[in-house]
Amino acid sequence: MQSALRITTKVLLGNKIEIEIPEAEIGDSVDVIVILSDKAELKRRSVVDILNELPGRQLFKTAEEVDKYLQEERESWER
Repeated sequence: MQSALRITTKVLLGNKIEIEIPEAEIGDSVDVIVILSDKAELKRRSVVDILNELPGRQLFKTAEEVDKYLQEERESWER
């Protein structure tokens, strides 16, 4: 008779999982099926939301601020 073992584990660094099977022996073949829980579904986020979560956040709030900064940088190169 085929046996089954249900194990709940966490996803580790590098998107890896580790499973310990005390009933198995080294060299045994096993089938692994991974079922993602509902909360593990991919959540789509906007680029702005992702940037706002970064340390330091955005340097510029408007396109005009970017243009002004770039103009000042270009002028400093010519000095």
